[in-house]
Amino acid sequence: MAYKITSRNERDTIELAENIESEKFENMVICLIGDLGSGKTVFTKGFASSLGIEEAITSPTFNIIKEYTTGEMDLYHMDVYRLDGKVGDLGLEEYYNKGGVTIIEWADMIPDYLPEDRLEIKIKISDDSEDTRIITITPYGREYEELCEAVL
Repeated sequence: MAYKITSRNERDTIELAENIESEKFENMVICLIGDLGSGKTVFTKGFASSLGIEEAITSPTFNIIKEYTTGEMDLYHMDVYRLDGKVGDLGLEEYYNKGGVTIIEWADMIPDYLPEDRLEIKIKISDDSEDTRIITITPYGREYEELCEAVL
């Protein structure tokens, strides 16, 4: 079952991220999908802040993976856009089982490397307003379904 939410501004997107963070669990994987400027990094900033991470969160476009280890739980923030689907031997899958939370921007570019159980969040800029986002959340796996039932 997919859940649709309308975010009218960045604050709404951050609140969604904070709500999801409140139900976090070890080895959680969040897959963010959306066009450039749709709010993927805004979501990640909200999630990281709620984890207690005080470092500035930026998209890891050139680093591919940024690790934040100063919060309640480790956060592994990935941006796979530049990989163009060619993951090679980066070891992305190893992060899924390191006990933290993995957030992957542009996850739709690496479908063969995503875990079966995950939370998929598609963010689309509304045709009606450049500030409004239509967010579709799809849980894959029991833990993610329970998370959605708890916060959405």
